[in-house]
Amino acid sequence: MIYLLLVVYQLKHFLADYPLQGRYMLGKFKPFPACLLPLLSHGLVHGVFTFLIALYFKDWQVAAWLGALDMLIHSGVDYVKANPSLGGRFKALTKETYMMSHNMSQGLSMVDGSPMPKEISEKDLETYKELGRKDLKSNVYFWWALGADQLAHHLTHYLLIWIILS
Repeated sequence: MIYLLLVVYQLKHFLADYPLQGRYMLGKFKPFPACLLPLLSHGLVHGVFTFLIALYFKDWQVAAWLGALDMLIHSGVDYVKANPSLGGRFKALTKETYMMSHNMSQGLSMVDGSPMPKEISEKDLETYKELGRKDLKSNVYFWWALGADQLAHHLTHYLLIWIILS
């Protein structure tokens, strides 16, 4: 039964974090306090799923308590990940590198957006390398923050499964 619940919780996590996370819920990346309602609405989706899963094994009061617990923990973990002064300060790409990549894809200079010659200039190449080095450092912390976020969610699921099965 434990393996079935592990799979069910992986599916729940995927559905609630990706297909069912609407545009409004992405407001969780806004500064405090504007992030609170989007965060809680996203957490509520997780809580409802946990309530439904737990309801199969426990009475409705315990299932409701577990759903509320999942909602609060998920919202808290996502707040830490999204908050600009915490995990949200790390980005997958800096704005500069994103713009340079966009310019390159359009056949424009990475540095000033002018039409790019057939050969990449030394200036463009050096600028790209320097920003890439900055991005690499930021990028490492972004992935660490994302990994810590996912670890916290999985540990929450293990706790919920343990409570459901005990």
